[in-house]
Amino acid sequence: MATLLHIDSSLNGDNSASRAVTALFRETWQSQHPEGRVIYRDLSAQPVPHVDAASYYAGFTPAEERTAAQVESYALTEELLREIESADAVLVGAPLYNFTVPSSLKAWIDRIIAMGRTSGTENGTLAGKPVTVVTSRGGSYAEGTPQAGNDFLTPYLQHIFGTSLGMEVDFIVPELTLAPTVPAMAELIPLFEQSRERAHEEASSKAKALAAKLS
Repeated sequence: MATLLHIDSSLNGDNSASRAVTALFRETWQSQHPEGRVIYRDLSAQPVPHVDAASYYAGFTPAEERTAAQVESYALTEELLREIESADAVLVGAPLYNFTVPSSLKAWIDRIIAMGRTSGTENGTLAGKPVTVVTSRGGSYAEGTPQAGNDFLTPYLQHIFGTSLGMEVDFIVPELTLAPTVPAMAELIPLFEQSRERAHEEASSKAKALAAKLS
């Protein structure tokens, strides 16, 4: 029985472009794996606390030597680590906020980077695990646009998931999502609609391909 870990981090609820795409991906995956399991975390509705000193240093301290404060603080980190380790595939909704990831997603990432376990070792527990990142953005950061080069989210997550954790990273990028609501972007609505359609098609096709791979 395959397991999908689904993470959302958009603040925009039902109006979220990234959530619409991750929902389609998940629904398609579930249609291919009706007996499969989905672990879901909404980091906007239920934020993961930022790592504190007790939790951070607990990761470098043998379990039997941890203080009571370290044991208590590290319990959530251990829970999140076991969630992602138990998943066969990971789906992350990561809208571009202020040129990078939402702080709620960064807090979760800081919990799943564990030196000698998921990172910093040739045999990391997440190595080879597929992760699909849906990163929506209000404008466009493509080559040739005024904001080209200012997308710091994509290279960051490629490095974290791909280089540090050894995962197989794939991106789906719905862009120009503000075009329907910002008058100055009205002429870009057709491009937004094309991007949205392409993102939905990719979500469906990639979810089916992933499901087949995990069968």
